[in-house]
Amino acid sequence: MSAEPIAVTESVDLSVFGEDIATLAQEIVARYPQSRSALLPMLHLVQSVEGKVSQAGIQFCAAQLDLTAAEVSAVATFYTMYKRKTCGEHLVSVCTNTLCAVLGGDAIYKALGEHLGEGGKRLGHNETAGEPGAPGSITLEHAECLAACDLGPVLQVNYEFFDNQTPESAVALVDALRAGEKPQPTRGAPLRDFRTAELELAGFWPEDEVDYRSTVDGPSAAVETLRGAKLAEDRGWTAPAMTDVALPEVEKK
Repeated sequence: MSAEPIAVTESVDLSVFGEDIATLAQEIVARYPQSRSALLPMLHLVQSVEGKVSQAGIQFCAAQLDLTAAEVSAVATFYTMYKRKTCGEHLVSVCTNTLCAVLGGDAIYKALGEHLGEGGKRLGHNETAGEPGAPGSITLEHAECLAACDLGPVLQVNYEFFDNQTPESAVALVDALRAGEKPQPTRGAPLRDFRTAELELAGFWPEDEVDYRSTVDGPSAAVETLRGAKLAEDRGWTAPAMTDVALPEVEKK
């Protein structure tokens, strides 16, 4: 949970969100039976514009969904994926949860912080090397479990996986990003910048089928991930069949 609240004022300049963004916001609303369900993807839409969820973004979402600014702020401050400060061109998330930490995640996070820092000061959590949003800028964060324990230590760049990392490979990766390169992730789709990834998380993709496929296609499950299933297949192991069990009746209130 974020410890840094968003202060919301009565009058905020919403001009950064033009008619085109308002149209996309209403397309999101149209996907759901209840408009308030559109809040999470709409916050991603806001981040695709500003690289963060600002006071203006809070007010924009509130106006689009007929919610109070307090209701929107409560959601935006709960999830760590919504940022208070403008992110760099790339968001680098290093898993420092237990297994990845033991395998070297802590060392990777420390090495990147020292490498990206300036003036002898190590770059900290959610801090940016370079001008936020400018080409080559990197925002570094330590992340809780990235759900890739079989390939740890792992990190993500704009939510795409780079598996089996070392301090040296991670430093080489951020150097490539700062130089304008887009290394191919270990698994998943080709690498995009943070704001493009946010637009996709809001549910907007290229309309052309070829462009769409080039955006999303890529290897997904790794050999390590499927090893248990392959062993079961080779050895003829199967799980016991499930039996139908009547669900208990819920007491009516």
